[in-house]
Amino acid sequence: MEVADSLLDLVGNTPMVRLGRLRASAGLACDLVAKVELFNPGGSVKDRPAIAMIDAAERSGLLKPGGTIVEPTSGNTGVGLAIVAAQRGYRCIFVMSDKMSDEKVALLRAYGAEVVVCPTAVPPEHPDSYYSVADRLTRETPDAFRPDQYSNPHNPAEHERSTGPEIWRQTDGRLTHFVAGIGTGGTITGVARHLKACNPAVQVIGADPAGSVFSGGTGRPYLVEGVGEDFWPTTFDPTLLDRVVEVSDAESFAAARRVTREEGLLIGGSCGTAVHAALTVGADLGPEHLVVVLLPDSGRGYLSKIYNDEWMTRFGFLRSTGPTAGDVLDAKRAVAGSDLPDLVIVTKTQPARRAFSLMRDLGVSQVVVAVTDEVPLAAKEVSGTLSELALMDRAFRDPGILDRPAGEVMEPPMPMVGVGETVTDVVEALDRGPSVLVLDGGHPVGVLTRQDVLSFLVRKAGA
Repeated sequence: MEVADSLLDLVGNTPMVRLGRLRASAGLACDLVAKVELFNPGGSVKDRPAIAMIDAAERSGLLKPGGTIVEPTSGNTGVGLAIVAAQRGYRCIFVMSDKMSDEKVALLRAYGAEVVVCPTAVPPEHPDSYYSVADRLTRETPDAFRPDQYSNPHNPAEHERSTGPEIWRQTDGRLTHFVAGIGTGGTITGVARHLKACNPAVQVIGADPAGSVFSGGTGRPYLVEGVGEDFWPTTFDPTLLDRVVEVSDAESFAAARRVTREEGLLIGGSCGTAVHAALTVGADLGPEHLVVVLLPDSGRGYLSKIYNDEWMTRFGFLRSTGPTAGDVLDAKRAVAGSDLPDLVIVTKTQPARRAFSLMRDLGVSQVVVAVTDEVPLAAKEVSGTLSELALMDRAFRDPGILDRPAGEVMEPPMPMVGVGETVTDVVEALDRGPSVLVLDGGHPVGVLTRQDVLSFLVRKAGA
């Protein structure tokens, strides 16, 4: 009988498919094929290293019968580990950042895992970061083992053992370029080791979210999940890469939705990151080239986000028909000219006095309080608001408040609207506060008040 003894026996040997419709619509001359990892039992490429890391831990005695697996994860590694745990009787505790979709949290809990959610907009060394929390839980939990996919050598080794050879065999050694996202770096490192051992001329291209360290960022927040990092994992060998392509959230999400609609292949946001990079690379290649792009997971874990038009519009990735928040913002800019910045920002650590000075000098009634004043700002970096009237009132009663850090005296953040949301949506948001923050591609780009909307409507009526 053709029956597997365990679900774990079904991991690997995933299929490859030609992205013919995408290739044609993008006008590529080269061949473009995808390694489709969603066919693993857990739905992602992370099933492979999950088994390898647990096998190694059992052999070495680091993980004992009835023990607990603790791991920080964007979801996919957690699913792979949860499947192994279910098969072998382990308890699981997974630590995730708060940008992960609700579906991913629910999925891990469906396997019986405990999930701890931590803030995204903190550095790795912060005690509340998901790395620090995972370290603490590992220390505090009896018989705990942390696979640590970011430093575990069995992560890239498994891809060198299985994923790389599969790609070489399935393409009959004809591939010229391999494209994959960089997260832990395990997949791209392991595959690159095998492919370059077979043919040193194979080009290996990493796809990286804008803001991640691999493409020159500092690890500032971005919205795409499961790819990029804010530190350099030891499982990643950058010397094996020939190029890194920086990809924005907007480009990642657009590519994912495009593949789903043109190929009927439902893929996740990090897959979109890799696809965009593959299209960028393929644009300069002739028909003699074969580009392989690794698609790490399915889009089923992102239905509430990148496949939800309301979410996409709220974060400024899609535009509604008719007058939008972006139109109001453009009208405001046209009147204000270039002298007034779109955003006035103070950091949480700067004194409130600086915010008051900026409002007075620039003639604005509110400023954004954020963890940084570097632009483009990410929505997750917004901490609160300081408004002129509220600050003046508090300073009248206590002048010393102006010398306290802005983070200590700030009000809640302004309501946020996407640049493509309707003017009606903006008006409804203004019912929750005197101003709203406008997002474009997940980045705050301006502030609108009731006066801005009224001026826009008056000019539009008189046009």
